[in-house]
Amino acid sequence: MPNFMCVTCGVQFAATDAPPQGCPICQDERQYINWNGQQWTTLEALQNDHHNVIRSVETGLTGIGTDPRFAIGQRALLIQSAHGNILWDCISLIDDATVAAINELGGVTAMAISHPHFYSSMVEWSRAFDVPVYLHADNRPYVMRPDVAIEFWAGETRALNPEVTLVRCGGHFPGSTVLHWLGADGQGVLLTGDTIQVVQDRRYVSFMYSYPNLIPLPAATVRRIVAAVEAYPFDRLYGGWWDLRITTEAKAGVIRSAERYCRIIEGG
Repeated sequence: MPNFMCVTCGVQFAATDAPPQGCPICQDERQYINWNGQQWTTLEALQNDHHNVIRSVETGLTGIGTDPRFAIGQRALLIQSAHGNILWDCISLIDDATVAAINELGGVTAMAISHPHFYSSMVEWSRAFDVPVYLHADNRPYVMRPDVAIEFWAGETRALNPEVTLVRCGGHFPGSTVLHWLGADGQGVLLTGDTIQVVQDRRYVSFMYSYPNLIPLPAATVRRIVAAVEAYPFDRLYGGWWDLRITTEAKAGVIRSAERYCRIIEGG
């Protein structure tokens, strides 16, 4: 039986004879149904006309994205840590060439994903490298392909190794998570998916309940997100897509952005 994959969000489902009746992730008010209706594909079909681009983002950090763009177009990040490589976030396409390229970079010891819109083909990735996938337990209802490799963690933080810590921020989803890495020569790096979203003016970030449907978050939630990362130093911040990044003084940018957001949402 095939594992059908939603064309709109790129999430792979448990094996079924026929396509599921719908995609609960896209039916959720944070996402949307394809304008042409619910559409499905498979990993095998995706491998026929797409490939992955793998390129260095900075020392110790490598991006992996699909060309041509598929679903919402995010890219994953491989952290090359002295304590083992961590794959942050996930994409739908995985193939032999991608596995070989990542193995040349030292392989993967664990995976972690920020939120359900990036769950994609996480089980396929986990099996390719024989590693666990760390998801926050608050997002358990959005797992469309359950697997024994998925490890749900609870609480506010989870250390994956001495350099890498997961931090639950909430906001976009109840279990929306960011990753703090003691990279950038010790100055710290924050990987945020779209829990903290880098905007077009890359001095700033923003915060939303739904990005495609433009549903904002309340000010109190935004303040809680900023408080969740307050204890962690970070000079750089990387969002979930190529080129969405703040390259210096990122922590000050997050604080400045939250202050602006709260002032405007509260009518000040």
